[in-house]
Amino acid sequence: MNEKLKITIIQSELHWENAEANRVMFSGKIQNIEGETDLIILPEMFTTGFSMNAKNLAEENNGETLQWMISEAQKKNCAIMGSVIISENDKFYNRLFFVFPNGSFQKYDKKHTFTLAKENETYSAGKERLIVNYKDWRICPLVCYDLRFPVWARNTEDYDVLIYAANWPKVRTIAWDTLLRARAIENMAYCVGVNRVGFDGNDHEYIGHSVVYDVLGKQISTADFETEFTETIVLKKEHIESNRKHLQFLNDRDSFTLT
Repeated sequence: MNEKLKITIIQSELHWENAEANRVMFSGKIQNIEGETDLIILPEMFTTGFSMNAKNLAEENNGETLQWMISEAQKKNCAIMGSVIISENDKFYNRLFFVFPNGSFQKYDKKHTFTLAKENETYSAGKERLIVNYKDWRICPLVCYDLRFPVWARNTEDYDVLIYAANWPKVRTIAWDTLLRARAIENMAYCVGVNRVGFDGNDHEYIGHSVVYDVLGKQISTADFETEFTETIVLKKEHIESNRKHLQFLNDRDSFTLT
C-alpha cells in the first residue's frame, strides 16, 4: 500500500501553436525537478495553447507528443499527464493522456467542450470518465471546462484525487478558485488544478492559480499563484481515510445515472 503520493505541478507559459518548442521547454522543467516524484501534471493543450486550429496542429493518437511523454515518464520513472490536440477517425479531440512510468497509457477525451470559445465546433466531446489506478491511488483526471459541471466530477467511485488540467483565463479566475475548492469539499478528495500563465495567440491572459486542496478544502500547495513555478506536494492516504471515516459525508451522496 502506497500511503503517500508525490505530485508535481508545473505552471508555465506556453509557446503559441509550437509543439516542438513546448516539448523542449517542458523537458527542461522536468529535468530540473528536484528529488523523486510519482506524477507530473501539465496544463491543458500544453504543446499548443488553447487553439481551435486543430486542422493544422492535431497529432495522431500515437504521435510525437505522446511518444515524448512516454520517453519523459521512463526517464524520470514517474507518471506524466496533460492534454493534447488529437485527430482520430476524422474527428478532433482535446485528449488527456495519463502515461505510466513503464510507457503504457490511458486517455480521457474532454467531456465538456467550451462553447464560449466555440470549442464544440472543432472538437468532439468525450463520453466516458476515466478513473486511473496508480500506485494504489485512484485518480480522476478531467480538463478545464469540466470544472463547471459537478455532476460529471461526482465521487461515485471513491476516487482519492481529482485533477484538472486547464487553460483558464484571468477574467474568470474567481470561478476557478471557488470551484476547485468546492470540488475538493463536496467529493472529500484531494483536488488539483494546473493552469498556465501568460498570453495566448488570441491575446487572452492567464494568471495560473494552480493549486492543491485537501479533502476539507484547505490549500496545501505553497507556490506563488501567478508566476511560473514547479512544486511537488505530498498527498497522504491517511488524511483521506481518517476524514471520510470521521465525517462520512460521502455516505449521504445522491444516487443517479448519467444519460
